[in-house]
Amino acid sequence: MSAPQDGSYLEPGGSWRSFWLVAGVLAVLLVLDAALPGGDVPALLWVLAVVLVLGSVGAGCLSARRVWTVRVAGRGPDAALWVGREQLLLADVDAGHLRAVTAGTAGVDAGAPVLGGGWSLPNGRTGLPLKRTDGTTVLVPTRAPARLTEAILTSHPATAGSTDGPGRVDS
Repeated sequence: MSAPQDGSYLEPGGSWRSFWLVAGVLAVLLVLDAALPGGDVPALLWVLAVVLVLGSVGAGCLSARRVWTVRVAGRGPDAALWVGREQLLLADVDAGHLRAVTAGTAGVDAGAPVLGGGWSLPNGRTGLPLKRTDGTTVLVPTRAPARLTEAILTSHPATAGSTDGPGRVDS
């Protein structure tokens, strides 16, 4: 997760940790099966178990990364927020409301949809409320709402500097 000065931000939606943990457990069980005396489990059963178990865990990890990854990119009028495949232009976000949320004086509408889809927020994530300029509110699932807020406000067209020409470095 990062929020550098250019406003770009990337928060992966999932981790491969569970995949590697399950792979390690299966490897330990395979070694124990080979080392311990007695009847061995047939090789075909091991292959089937590894393919089915690791395949389903891997599919879950990959889908979480694709569906719940949060990204902010661009500056000014071209800036956008993506959650999975769903995009929200930052020009359509009410920056004043986001500052009020940060100050604790504003909240979210009841029943606001989750950006990126889904019925509810994924486990371990907080919903950052974003009010659109048309008055509707959406929740952005994030693990780091303060950093995401900073990235959105840095990239927002109302607060971002001009992107017309090259930048200037002050001494």
